[in-house]
Amino acid sequence: MNYISTRGQVPAVSFSTAVAQGLAPDGGLYLPETLPDLKPHLAAWSQLSYAELCEAFFAVFATDIDRAELHRVVERSYIHFDHVDIAPIVELDADRYVLELFHGPTLAFKDFALQLLGNLYESQIARTGGRISVLGATSGDTGAAAIHGLLGKEGVTTFILYPDGRISPLQERQMTCTGSDDVFPLAIQGSFDDAQTAMKTVFEDREFADEVGLSAVNSINLARILAQCVYYLSAYFRLPEAVRKELTFVVPTGNFGNVLAGWLVQRMGVPIKGFRVATNQNDILHRLFQTGRYELEAVAPSVAPSMDIQVASNFERFIYYAEGRDPARVRAIIQTFKATGRYRFENFDRESFTSSRTDDAQIAAIIQSVYERYGYIVDPHTACGFSDVGGGKEIILATAHPAKFPDTIQAAIGQDSTHPSLEALKSRPIIKHSVEPTPEAIKAFMRARVS
Repeated sequence: MNYISTRGQVPAVSFSTAVAQGLAPDGGLYLPETLPDLKPHLAAWSQLSYAELCEAFFAVFATDIDRAELHRVVERSYIHFDHVDIAPIVELDADRYVLELFHGPTLAFKDFALQLLGNLYESQIARTGGRISVLGATSGDTGAAAIHGLLGKEGVTTFILYPDGRISPLQERQMTCTGSDDVFPLAIQGSFDDAQTAMKTVFEDREFADEVGLSAVNSINLARILAQCVYYLSAYFRLPEAVRKELTFVVPTGNFGNVLAGWLVQRMGVPIKGFRVATNQNDILHRLFQTGRYELEAVAPSVAPSMDIQVASNFERFIYYAEGRDPARVRAIIQTFKATGRYRFENFDRESFTSSRTDDAQIAAIIQSVYERYGYIVDPHTACGFSDVGGGKEIILATAHPAKFPDTIQAAIGQDSTHPSLEALKSRPIIKHSVEPTPEAIKAFMRARVS
């Protein structure tokens, strides 16, 4: 299977090349040349364990990787999860389920993809003998998950940009207390969008990318999206058959990657009813699905910092399909949005998507309400999924462990939420580096460390 850029100005590449490059040389995002039909596989896949399902799914896409090597990569990727089901489902009542995605080593849904991506990189380095420099940007959880997915991998140097003071203290400690000489947390002044914009500009410098062996861990990397597809499949198979086709997947999201993965699974033939995009007060995606207008506003820091995003990088993949797989239309829309900060869509999938918005005050009230009603504690991002807007049967994706946000939990329910792995970080020294959020400053910092 080959992979093409959403902007259509570079040749198709193999899976391994798409993963290694992360961002296509023309600035677009990679997608499969044709989405496969998964329906013939569903009966056989329904009986597989999580790791077996992941391997079978990736075998459809990673056709240039030997199946035995793919097995080794996947097998190593889920051994550090602390629940036997990897992504367990909790039934709160007859109409509401929770898909817990926080049982990985950094207690966030990003671990599903980044443990796998780290092992894919390790396999690639073993085959090619070349070093790589990983550059990412985070609004909280991606950075920690990327660092821990790559920690100790021979031939990898990791650079993660994050907005200083705009992530939770424990999220920061997960990135800055590793003690590794090959990990560089880069604190910038500004928002996640500033970090992400600078990062993507660095990737567009192909000479620099080749010089340092640049690769991406953000969800611009297609392997991230494909890995996230697997937990939708896993949940679908483990839900009761009587409710399977009635459930809406409710997805807290800022960068659109988490919900895009589910939507791609639906497009590949899995009969998922639909999705609710759950945003915090930074609600560009909610406003889009309500009005058709994609329009920038200033980022307002919130108690759900991983969703403090306005420019959702994965939205370009959605645009590609919404505009009839026409790269010229994608380029025109992206150019208009960059120039004006807004775009009005006439054609996009309103049938599959609804949306909701939850501000900080509502998040606190929801955490309290869910605890009182179910005895269940949700983190502030997951709380956004509990907005009562549509009714019907729902499965809410729990994107992070509540212990990562102890102050918010304590304020909402008067109870501490802790986790041993996070408590252990509190005695370790924080090591971070201040960098201007400009491509030039980032490249200079990386050159000095890589060389």
